[in-house]
This record gives sequence, C-alpha cells and structure tokens, in this order.
Amino acid sequence: MDHYDSQQTNDYMQPEEDWDRDLLLDPAWEKQQRKTFTAWCNSHLRKAGTQIENIEEDFRDGLKLMLLLEVISGERLAKPERGKMRVHKISNVNKALDFIASKGVKLVSIGAEEIVDGNVKMTLGMIWTIILRFAIQDISVEETSAKEGLLLWCQRKTAPYKNVNIQNFHISWKDGLGFCALIHRHRPELIDYGKLRKDDPLTNLNTAFDVAEKFLDIPKMLDAEDIVGTARPDEKAIMTYVSSFYHAFSGAQKAETAANRICKVLAVNQENEQLMEDYEKLASDLLEWIRRTIPWLENRVPENTMHAMQQKLEDFRDYRRLHKPPKVQEKCQLEINFNTLQTKLRLSNRPAFMPSEGRMVSDINNAWGCLEQAEKGYEEWLLNEIRRLERLDHLAEKFRQKASIHEAWTDGKEAMLRQKDYETATLSEIKALLKKHEAFESDLAAHQDRVEQIAAIAQELNELDYYDSPSVNARCQKICDQWDNLGALTQKRREALERTEKLLETIDQLYLEYAKRAAPFNNWMEGAMEDLQDTFIVHTIEEIQGLTTAHEQFKATLPDADKERLAILGIHNEVSKIVQTYHVNMAGTNPYTTITPQEINGKWDHVRQLVPRRDQALTEEHARQQHNERLRKQFGAQANVIGPWIQTKMEEIGRISIEMHGTLEDQLSHLRQYEKSIVNYKPKIDMLECDHQLIQEALIFDNKHTNYTMEHIRVGWEQLLTTIARTINEVENQILTRDAKGISQEQMNEFRASFNHFDRDHSGTLGPEEFKACLISLGYDIGNDPQGEAEFARIMSIVDPNRLGVVTFQAFIDFMSRETADTDTADQVMASFKILAGDKNYITADELRRELPPDQAEYCIARMAPYSGPDSVPGALDYMSFSTALYGESDL
Repeated sequence: MDHYDSQQTNDYMQPEEDWDRDLLLDPAWEKQQRKTFTAWCNSHLRKAGTQIENIEEDFRDGLKLMLLLEVISGERLAKPERGKMRVHKISNVNKALDFIASKGVKLVSIGAEEIVDGNVKMTLGMIWTIILRFAIQDISVEETSAKEGLLLWCQRKTAPYKNVNIQNFHISWKDGLGFCALIHRHRPELIDYGKLRKDDPLTNLNTAFDVAEKFLDIPKMLDAEDIVGTARPDEKAIMTYVSSFYHAFSGAQKAETAANRICKVLAVNQENEQLMEDYEKLASDLLEWIRRTIPWLENRVPENTMHAMQQKLEDFRDYRRLHKPPKVQEKCQLEINFNTLQTKLRLSNRPAFMPSEGRMVSDINNAWGCLEQAEKGYEEWLLNEIRRLERLDHLAEKFRQKASIHEAWTDGKEAMLRQKDYETATLSEIKALLKKHEAFESDLAAHQDRVEQIAAIAQELNELDYYDSPSVNARCQKICDQWDNLGALTQKRREALERTEKLLETIDQLYLEYAKRAAPFNNWMEGAMEDLQDTFIVHTIEEIQGLTTAHEQFKATLPDADKERLAILGIHNEVSKIVQTYHVNMAGTNPYTTITPQEINGKWDHVRQLVPRRDQALTEEHARQQHNERLRKQFGAQANVIGPWIQTKMEEIGRISIEMHGTLEDQLSHLRQYEKSIVNYKPKIDMLECDHQLIQEALIFDNKHTNYTMEHIRVGWEQLLTTIARTINEVENQILTRDAKGISQEQMNEFRASFNHFDRDHSGTLGPEEFKACLISLGYDIGNDPQGEAEFARIMSIVDPNRLGVVTFQAFIDFMSRETADTDTADQVMASFKILAGDKNYITADELRRELPPDQAEYCIARMAPYSGPDSVPGALDYMSFSTALYGESDL
C-alpha cells in the first residue's frame, strides 16, 4: 500500500464509516455541509465559468461533477454523454467515480444510482471524499499529513494568540477567534485583533468570513449563526473552510515560479508583437512596390522609334529577371510569417492577429493579382509595337523609294508639256511630236500604278499611326497634285497636236515602233530594278522559300527579256541606217521618245548586276531563318520537358500534403527532399530563359514545336516554389501544434483522415458545410436549430478568425487540439500573479520591478499603463485589469 492509501485509511476512511453507521445526518450538520460544500465547489467551478445552486440536484446528470474534477485535478476526463436519459446520467457519474477511484480513493457505499437519484447523504459524502483527496490529503506539516497536518498547522499559527486553543475542528472554532487569528497572523493589516472579544462570537465569525471573502478570495462557506447556534459544529464543514486558509497562505514560496511564468508569457508577447511589426512593415513595403510598379506596367504609350521600344523591352526583361523574383520570395515569406504568427498566438491563447486595414494577406494577394493582370500582355504589347514600328520603317522606306523614283521621272515633264515646239515644226516633226506625245501618254499610264502604290502606302502609314505621317502626307499630296496637273497638261498638248495632225502626214514608223516597245521594256526594267532592290521581312522558312521561288521565276524570264532588248536595239540600228541612207535630218535622236539605246543597255546591265546581289540577300535570309528554326526546336524540346515536370511536381506535392504516409517529420523530410530537387532544377529554367532571350532577340514571334510559352513556364515555376514553401510551412506548424498540445501521431492521422474524407474537391480546405459535416461525424451536437447554428458560428469564429470562408487543416488541428488538450495555462499564470500580489488583490509597478527581470518588468508595466487598479492605490492593477493587460479581450 502506497503513502496515499495508508493516509486514506488513517485520515478519512473512518469518517466514511461513521457516515454509513449514522445513516442520517444531523439536520444542523447537513445544513452546514450543504452551504460549505456548495461554496467550495463553486470556488472551483467559477474557473470554468459556471456554478451550482442545489448540490444534490446539479450533480445528478454528472456533467458538472466531471467538470469539477477536471478543474481541481488539472486532467481531462473521458468525453461525457450528452443525452438526457437516466442511463446517460449514470454513465457520466460512473466516469467521475472511476476517476476518483483511479486516484487511490476507496468509495464506501457511494454508487452512481444514489447520486443520480439525488440522495443528499451520498452526494455530500462523495463531495467530502473529493475534498479530502484534493484539498486536504496533500497537506503536510512535520511528517504529519491530511487532518493531523492541518490541525498542527492551525495550532502553530494561532499559538501566540490569547483566548485561542485549537484542539479539534468543531467547538475550538465556535467563538471565531481562531479564524481571526489565522487571518491576523498572515495579514495583520486586515483585522485589529486587539479589539476582538471572546464573548462576541457572532461579530468575530462575521468579521473573519467577510475579510476572507473580500481580501483573500475565500468564499463564505459557513454561517456565523449556524455555528453559534449548534452545540457541536460540523467537523467536515470546518475542515473544508480551514483548508481554504491553508491553501491561501501556504503559497508564498511559489512566487518565484509565478514570476517565471509571467516572464515567459511576456517574452512570448514581445516576440509576437515583433512579428506583427515585421509583418506590417514587410506588407507595407511589398504593397508600396506593387503600387509603384502597376502604373509602369499599365503604361502602354508607344514610342516613335525602334530603339526606344527595344529599351522598354530590355527594361521589362530586367524587371522579370532581377526585380520581380525577390518580391515573389517576399510575398511567400510574408504568408509563411503570417501563418506562423497565427499559430503562436493560438498556442498562447491570444486573439488572432488582424493586420491593419489594407494589409491583410487577402489584400496582398489581390494587389499581387492586379500586378500580374497589369503585367499580363505587357511583353506581348511591346513585341507587337516593335513589329509595328518595324513594319512602319519598312513602309516608310518603301514610300521614299517609290516617291523618289516617281519624282525623278516627273522632273521636267511639266516644262516639256508646256512647250510649243509644234508651232514651228515641219509636218514630219509635228507627226513625230504627236507620236512622241502618244508614247508619253503610254508612259504616263504605266506610271499610274506607281502613284496608286504611293498613295496606298501613305494611307497604310496613317492607319498604323506613323509618327512622321504629316511629312508623308504632304509629299504624297504634292505627288498627287503634280500627277493631276500632268494629266491636264497632257490632255491640253494632245488637243494642240491633234489640231495640227491633219497638216502632218509623215512619221517615222520605225522610231514610233522603237518608242512603243522601248517604253514598256524600260518600265519593265525599272520595275525589275525596283523589285530587286526592294527590302523584305520574313519570319519563317516558308516565307523566304516563297521569295526565293519568285526570284527564280524572275531569272527564268531574263532570256526572253534579252531577246526583246536586242530586238529594240535592232529597230534603232535600222533607223540609223535609214537616216544615213536617206540623209534625214534627225540629228541622231528619236523624236518619239527620250529613251536611248545607251539608257536601255545601262539599265539592262544594272539589272544583271542586281540579280546576284538579290541571290546573296535571299541566301543570307534563308540561313537566318534556318537558325531561327533551330532556336524554335531547341526551346520547344526543353519546354515540352520542363512544363510537364512542373505540373507533375505540383501534383506530387498536393498528394504529399493530403496523404497520411508516415509521421509529420517523414512528410516534412519528404517535402524538403522535393524542395531540394526543385531548387536543383533551377539551372534548367535559367537555360530555358537564355534560349527564350535568344528567340526574342531574333524577333521570333511564334513556335509551332511547343504549346508552352516562357510566360507559362515562369508562372508555373513561381507557383511551384510558392506551393512547396507554403506546404513545408503548414507541416512545420502542424508539428509545432502537435508538440505544444501533446497530440499523438495516431490522433494526427485520425484528424487528417477526417479532414481528407470531407475535402471532396481535394482543395486542402473545408467549406462551412463540409466542416459542419466533419464536426457531426466526430460527435459534435450541431443541429439545424438556433442553438446548433450558434454553436457552429462560435466554432467557425475560432477556426476562421479572418472570415475567409474556409477552414485549413492547420486551423482544424488547432481546434481539435484545443478541444482535447489542457487549456489551463492562463489560469496558472493568473494564479501566479495572485501569488506575486501576496495578501492583496492588486500588484504595483515597484513589485513587478522587484520580482521580474528589468526588460520584462518594463514591458509588463507598459502594457498595464492604459488600465487602472484600486482607487486607494494609484498606479496599481487589480486582478481583472492585469488579466486584460496581459491577455487582451479574450476568454480570460
């Protein structure tokens, strides 16, 4: 038999036997025991926020009895039955009696049925047994314990006082001087013992009871009239009440422990507040960076030059490579710090951290979403603008070439058309002038297409918002006006020549034929030279192959063109022979055209020189397109591997976070291995970025070899890094919660299995209805009535303090551990505060400085500043004010 069993047999088994033998209590004793035991029970039940009114009625269902045992023992009993039937009540009472028996107490003649039936004798006997076990048994003074130890303690404390002789726990206390002596011995300022009289027991008793209740937090368990009016007061009631004095005065040696507890709480508070300040600063900096960056990304005002737009593209690449990645890490770290802080606050029974307005995690996510929305399409816009400017430069150069050619052709044409040479010309000269004019009209008509092309190019430049459109329009308008004027002058000259045509009969058909054939051939050569010198832009192999094919077709026409050239030169040679033969005064020139054989030969030689140059340009462009195609294939091959790899890793991480293979440490180790493999994969991403930059620098705008773009890869990579970091943090917080709350691996697996079962969409969170179903499956009484909805709303306020509308697994295990673990940390700290406060119900700044380390004391004093203590002691805090200062507006 252990020490407890022997003491039980010696100290309080005998009173139980007396109880059984007496069968019925003395009415006066029963009244005293009812009041004393009820007050004693309420002194403990108030810590749980409840109390009893009728001792034999309020313990019948066993619920408050189990709660009383949990409060006074600091242990968690088995889950009570919530039913209202007799069998449920008996089950609950039996759980309480089994717990008492597990502490080594042998219950005599006390059964659950008697308690449920409201048997006063048995109920009082049970409460007395509890008082003996938990309030009196552990009292020890000089190798005496329980009743004898308590009696010895009373005798020593009251020995110096006259008229006090404590020999028992009944008549020795009737005059009240014993109670007053105990109070005066420990708190002399509360009672003027010299003014008390032995012949006034009512005054003595009421004074002791009132002072104990007001200043020592000992509830009034006895009535002075009952004690005075009873020949022999009830021993059990007196012992119960006196034991409260022992416990109130014997805890001074615990002050140091209490100070350490408060220091620990203060240190945790300081650490949490520093984390809050760090979160606020980091959130502010990140939001400010986003605020500054979004307008830059939303600025879609195009530049006028290719160089300026390419500089914008380079700035954007620097942003993606250098500026954004650190901010992605900051955002991820911010979420991790926020989750860790919330976990620490929950473990400290502190209210959830609510960031200042506009700095919630959701606010940051929304701002980040706006940033990515602004970023979306910005690079595409830049590339399109570069392409547009490239197209504009090409069109502008083409406009200038065609305009220059046309202006060179029209030079002097107006002066020629205004000549009146026909007035003094011979008949043959008139006919020659008429034919020459007809050739000019043919030439003029041949140039109509070029003028239309010039106007079309100018119109396209206007539609594409070319920055130098005014000068283009002015030049185009000048060409059109000149063209209209040439048409009018041509018509006027034709009319003049036709009026004199009847007077003219002779014309040199050979010159006419020469002119008619030379003009289109000359136009053909000019067109050929223009085409051979025309710049081109291609983006694919197919396009350059098309240009090459067209060029080969053109070269195939050169032999026929050379035949036409020789034929035209033959006509001219024949004219020369006729002039020489018939001595015609033609001065060696063709009167119908200005195109000379030398000019034809010169242009033909130029065409022959331009052909190999065109060959070389097409060959070089073909090689460039082949290089671009290799870049496309190289990028596509890597992207088609990296893209699915990122998706696979995302799915594997998701499975690890919801599966229950191994311990949390195993999951954490597995996740960190994944994180290491992911980080080791980064060089491949960087290599792909290099290939992507080469593609962009080569102005490659599409890639048929892959469906993945660099933007897809970047977004997937950033999501993968964020997901693995967040998942690791969640598991670390689960380990922190498990270790802090003492949750076993089996419980953690059970929590995860329940959570996964109701997480139908595998999103990692539970909606309100899913969470309610989960609670019901775990035995919570949450009905559809107002009471059930109120209980569910209370639980949701715990697991979802930020009102996001979902319950994470971390919040779920925090709630389940809070429901099942011991939560008396706050009570211990506040009890420690009462010990530090000593015999008074308040504490001063000087006392804190004396009992706590300097930094902890000043921190606590600063937290106490907004609150006030007793009016009689300025600068002090009472019990409730200190609780509010230390814990805030919480359940404390």
